[in-house]
Amino acid sequence: MALNREHLDLINAPLSDLLGEASRLRDYGHGHRMTFSPKVFIPLTMLCRDRCGYCTFAKPPAHLENPYLGLDEVISIASKGRQSGCFEALFTLGEEPEERYPAARDWLTANGYSSTIDYLVAAAGAVLSETGMLPHANPGAISEAELLRLRAVSPSQGMMIETLAARLGEAGGPHFGAPDKTPERRLATLEAAGRARVPFTTGILVGIGETREERLEALLAIRDSHARHGHVQEVIVQNFLPKPGTSMHRSDPCDYDEYLRTVATARIVLGSAMHLQAPPNLSDPEQLSALIGAGIDDWGGVSPVTPDHVNPERPWPALNALRDATEAAGKSLAPRLTVYPEYALSDDWIHPDVRTAVRRASDSEGLARDDEWSAGSNETPPVLLVSSEIRASGAVAEVIAGVEAGERVGFDEIVTLLEARGQNAQAVYRLADALRREIIGDVVTFVRNRNINYTNICTFKCRFCAFSKGPLSLNLRGKPYMLGVEEIQRRVIEGVECGATEVCLQGGIHPDFDGDYYLDLARAVKEVAPSIHIHGFTALEVTEGAKRLGMPLKDYLILAKEAGLATLPGTAAEVLD
Repeated sequence: MALNREHLDLINAPLSDLLGEASRLRDYGHGHRMTFSPKVFIPLTMLCRDRCGYCTFAKPPAHLENPYLGLDEVISIASKGRQSGCFEALFTLGEEPEERYPAARDWLTANGYSSTIDYLVAAAGAVLSETGMLPHANPGAISEAELLRLRAVSPSQGMMIETLAARLGEAGGPHFGAPDKTPERRLATLEAAGRARVPFTTGILVGIGETREERLEALLAIRDSHARHGHVQEVIVQNFLPKPGTSMHRSDPCDYDEYLRTVATARIVLGSAMHLQAPPNLSDPEQLSALIGAGIDDWGGVSPVTPDHVNPERPWPALNALRDATEAAGKSLAPRLTVYPEYALSDDWIHPDVRTAVRRASDSEGLARDDEWSAGSNETPPVLLVSSEIRASGAVAEVIAGVEAGERVGFDEIVTLLEARGQNAQAVYRLADALRREIIGDVVTFVRNRNINYTNICTFKCRFCAFSKGPLSLNLRGKPYMLGVEEIQRRVIEGVECGATEVCLQGGIHPDFDGDYYLDLARAVKEVAPSIHIHGFTALEVTEGAKRLGMPLKDYLILAKEAGLATLPGTAAEVLD
């Protein structure tokens, strides 16, 4: 790729200028949020047909107890991650080891697999079905057909471009003897992933002998492929560090200023929306703030369970240390899934076989859930322990300041508060608690209520509803029913006798109801309990009642109030986009 004058000016610009622009773009695209992926590292096989001069991951068969991890070992690692709050099962493996080692071929044949990728599909599928962990397959350069097979068991996949400098594959170079590291093979996989609609992680390696121009060429190739397909969810910029036992052990580590320059250049080239990662364990703790200043918005996978098998000499930082470093730079830290929110929330990018697992693991923003609790589950709801030392930052701090000054909160400000994480979320809790104390005091009230669901038969087919039934649903959680007026009155009296001061009336939208049903039901309740407060009929019910009588909604509500209806529940006034 021929670089023009603009490109050359970019890569040779003063470092301070690059950092300033990269930081601005990151803040514009991602605000003050930094993400990471809680993961476990599953080294499915350390055999590899490639011989890279910087790699300590790949090992010969003589140095391994078994050519591949067994399925029981894979499930064990994933289960430990699940128990530790992880979401990602990162499958890392050597590329096509069966092409080099008879031991790999023999193991695959003996266990009923045709190839390493065939086994990877089975292992990822087992992890997904047995643990709920989301696989991220990182098998290197593979075909479009293999990408499509993996797509059905792995929400995201990845392969580092590393470099497009073909000369580094010549004798004496780091990729000499690595047939899978040719520019053509790497780019072919990147393009195939786009055609296969796979949310894809890629990136470059800095400091293995490439020039600034060659780094830029790789970044431009990634940018252009993403422009064609929209599939690159994340770009990693990784710095080279020499490792003992490799042919490059005497090489100099990547110059850190050059590394920061490359990170900033990547942000500028790839734009504000791209997710940009720098592995935190390959930098010293005091250098993390500089990486944030260079434009990254993600720390990548961090594991509380397994080591970094690719860089075993550089353990991952403790999560608390990573959070402290992030917040010291004025950012908040949030866990994410292996697949980024833009893709997790889109059915177009997620195979039907993995959608349910992705949805169960994600929150409303497509990030990872902070806890396991959900309504109706047996999990204990999280307890909010608000620290006295809270420092809100960014847009959340601005909204909080506005609220404290008495300003009205608008739509965008509400969204900002709902998206708060970490200390920002704690600051929102503290503000809400202070407002409650100021306006209401410390008295918490409740109402003695008798809840009556008069029918579960409904003409609507809301996909999230487990309450409604129809004639064809007799095999689903009980039978359809319709309470008579006398039974409803009996339940009202029963509630009053137990001290209830309110009755809540809700039900499905029965096909035989007209608008008069709801009015008659309110009158029947008042007939047996004149003083009872009727809290009844969802927004959907009163809308349907008005519609079926052919009258304006306001007129219908007036009739309902005259019949005895006092208040409407918010239930079923769902936020539907």
